[in-house]
Amino acid sequence: MSTDLLTAPGGPVPDSVRRLIVIVLFDGVDLLDVTGPPEVFSLAGREAEEAVGYQVLLAAEAMDPVTTGAGVRVLPDLTFEEAAARAIDTLVVPGAVEIDDERRVHPLVDPELVEWVKVLAARAHRIASVCVGAHLLAAAGLLDGKRATTHWSTAQQLAADHPAVTVDADPIFVREGNVWTGAGISACLDLSLALIADDLGEAVALRVARQLVMYLKRPSGQSQFSVPLEQIATTRRIEDLRHHILRHLDEPLTVVGLAAYAHVSDRHLTRLFKTELGMTPHAYIESVRVEKARHELESTDATVERIAAVCGFGTTDTLVRAFRRRLNTTPTEYRRRFRVPVAR
Repeated sequence: MSTDLLTAPGGPVPDSVRRLIVIVLFDGVDLLDVTGPPEVFSLAGREAEEAVGYQVLLAAEAMDPVTTGAGVRVLPDLTFEEAAARAIDTLVVPGAVEIDDERRVHPLVDPELVEWVKVLAARAHRIASVCVGAHLLAAAGLLDGKRATTHWSTAQQLAADHPAVTVDADPIFVREGNVWTGAGISACLDLSLALIADDLGEAVALRVARQLVMYLKRPSGQSQFSVPLEQIATTRRIEDLRHHILRHLDEPLTVVGLAAYAHVSDRHLTRLFKTELGMTPHAYIESVRVEKARHELESTDATVERIAAVCGFGTTDTLVRAFRRRLNTTPTEYRRRFRVPVAR
């Protein structure tokens, strides 16, 4: 896998303006954790209007091929020792798991690899883990006193093994200073987009998300079990209603209006939502509006009053009540914790 040359609209980007991304490579590593971020970073060089870019290198203990958890072999670009001699902008630490006889998931934490992570982290301006790579960061002491996330299946183990870490299994990624932790596994794309937003601004990250044909550039506070992921409709009618709701969030959405749109009775509409999505139409609409508001709070400077309006809450009080009911916090406190900063 060659990741050395990245280009911008004007041609190859000089090394002097490229940010060095080093991805840790080891046997059994999750393949998408390794290959996903380079694809995202490469698109940033194409979408940015200025001559910027990233140089992504895969580092391993030796230059031998590494067999990933998917069985695909990947060639490293340099050794850990060589990487430690470089000034690293971002160190990306992916993860690996093993499954025991009872189908339980356990993260792989090799002590020698942990020592190399410590060494490389000391050379890095920014550190990020993908999925269960958070266990490697925690073992290296890099998450002590910090809030962090990981794949939901190993979150309890991370908390039990490392009491000094505040584990939050809900968000898709968490930023604590210069340390970022991401959930698994496709969340590596969201984490990479957030890193690009940190470097080049939200507009570039959104253009990259469009190129990736992602449903949405998801904010860090979005749950690993978000509305688009949790409720999967099995009929075209409900799926059409979900899209209709998304397109008209800032408008009054009533059971009567939705039933008329779907050409069914009010009672039948409620039955459909409970059967397909496990909740009433009102509860579903509120959950989508809360998710939209979370995104606005994280990625814009819009006032809470403006967000309440564009998300269809009508009033700030209604928005606050929905946040307290669903997230046990207020919009202001949520923004304080999860606001994505402007480009550095």
